[in-house]
Amino acid sequence: MTMHEALFWRDINEELVESPPAKVPVRTVLTGTEVKLEPLDPARDTAPLYRAGHGTEEALQSWKYLPWGPFSDEPALHGQLRNFAADLDRIFYAICDLVTGEAVGMATYLDIQPLAGVIEIGGIWFAPGFMRSRGATESLFLMLAYAMDNLGYRRMQWRCNALNTASRNAAKRLGFRFEGIWYNHMIVKGRNRDTAWYSILDTEWPAIRAAIIDWLDPTNFDADGVQRLSLSAITSALAAGR
Repeated sequence: MTMHEALFWRDINEELVESPPAKVPVRTVLTGTEVKLEPLDPARDTAPLYRAGHGTEEALQSWKYLPWGPFSDEPALHGQLRNFAADLDRIFYAICDLVTGEAVGMATYLDIQPLAGVIEIGGIWFAPGFMRSRGATESLFLMLAYAMDNLGYRRMQWRCNALNTASRNAAKRLGFRFEGIWYNHMIVKGRNRDTAWYSILDTEWPAIRAAIIDWLDPTNFDADGVQRLSLSAITSALAAGR
């Protein structure tokens, strides 16, 4: 490196980074012990998702912070799912209960940047009865592990409405690091959205992976399915050590 080159790079991050070997996610099935994530299929998933997302006031409110939903009727949801399934830039999954086989939620890979090693999990919707369950955590863990371990990404993103306390708590619970808020970032359903940003880096992932695996272990739950140690307690300790 010449003196002029050295002076040029001095005020920029001097660490050279090789382009990561990240790959575009394949529309494949991700299987756990409680749930199975399948590429969204409107013919299969519309009816159970409509039933789960529109039967009660709680179900209707579950769509509050998403850009879509609730839907006027089942055909309207079917049309939206058809658009999702045909999307070339995002990969939408139906989260299916392993026992019943029916969809109880949705989640998406988006902002997929293999050359930079950046990917995001978003578009998350859980049926009210599925929220805060072991299967809900497992479904997101399957997506995290597939992207970070199998596909080689170095940054996992999580973005949500800054007013969405449940989503922000979920990000912290899963070990995501809060990065800040982009104010007046978007207009969603006619309302301003300030966006909270979170991330997990590849250097942080091994410890977070181990923490979630420990939490998901059957021995962490009593005979009634109640957790013995909360995931928040485990990941909070990790965050304190960063």
